[in-house]
Order: sequence, then C-alpha cells, then structure tokens
Amino acid sequence: MTLELLYPLSLFALVSSITPGPNNLMLMSSGVNFGLRKTVPHMFGVAIGFTLMIVGVGLGVMQLFAFFPHTYLGLRIICGLYLLYLAWKIATSASPVKSHNAEAQPLTFMQAALFQWVNPKAWAMAITATSVYATDTYLYSVIFVAAVFGIINLPCIGLWVGMGHHLSGFLNDFKRLRIFNILMAILLVASVLPALLRS
Repeated sequence: MTLELLYPLSLFALVSSITPGPNNLMLMSSGVNFGLRKTVPHMFGVAIGFTLMIVGVGLGVMQLFAFFPHTYLGLRIICGLYLLYLAWKIATSASPVKSHNAEAQPLTFMQAALFQWVNPKAWAMAITATSVYATDTYLYSVIFVAAVFGIINLPCIGLWVGMGHHLSGFLNDFKRLRIFNILMAILLVASVLPALLRS
C-alpha cells in the first residue's frame, strides 16, 4: 500500500459509500420512521461493522469460500432471504409515533454491524477494496484500506439518515409514509437483485 493509492481508494470509498444500496436505503427509511437520534446506533453499526468486515475479508475470509465454494452459495441464499424479510418489514412499517406501535424499533448497533455480512453490496465493496488496494494482504495494508473506508463511509451514510429525517415532515401523512416505505422496500430489493442473481 502506497500513498499514491490514497486518492483512488478515497474516491472509490466515496462513490461506493454514498450511492444507493441496502445500507443507505435502510438508514434513510429509519431516519423517516424513527428520527435522527434513534437511528444513530444503526448508523454507527453500519460504519464500524463494515470497517471490520473489510479487515476480515482482507485477512482471509475469502479463502474460506475458495476452499468451500458451497458456503458462498449458502451465504447468497441467506442474504437473499434476509433482505426480502427486511424489505417486507420496511414496506409494512409505519412510524411508531403515528401508529402508536411501541414494538417498532430501528436496528440496533449490533444488528446493523452483523447485517454487513449478509449485505451483497457490502461484500462487493469489501472484496473490491481489498483485492485492488491491499493486494499484498499485509495487515497494515488491510487496516489502511479499512480505515480510509471507515473515515469516508460514516459521513456518507449520515447524509442518508439526514435526508430521511428531513423527509419525515413531508411524510407525516400515513398514506404518504406508506407509499414511501413500499418504495424503499422495492428499491432495497432492486439494489441487491443483480448481485444475488449473478452467476
């Protein structure tokens, strides 16, 4: 890892972190339905969970798939089923304030961190980042790549939470909120289908 790679790595981290994907769509939806403060643990769970995922992938998780290819297929099936479940939860959710649903809660820090391991976009980002920018697989190179992503990812995903929080005023009508949640669920599924269906 050389400092010459810092700019392209930072640009890749920015583009991949700020574009729509499961994390950003779920964070935006959480910002709408639960507000900024209650979504903060979810947001930090994504940022820290993904940073640790890069370290794990860079240090050899992909070697497990090379030795046991069926585990990768199993992971893809689990990813697909879990994301369909999350899409259904988003589509059928309503703001706990408006629906008086005390059971409705945003993702916790741990749930968001663990979600990275079943998020196809997170896998694609982690594999690309480590294979392109930490090719020597030395610990310091992997940690450098992970640190760059961690620093850039947090403000990017924070923008999505902020957008959701600001939209909550417009979406204070139950019908508009329901349409928004259904749209977010559809976009969540659409954002991962190409990765899941890739041969």
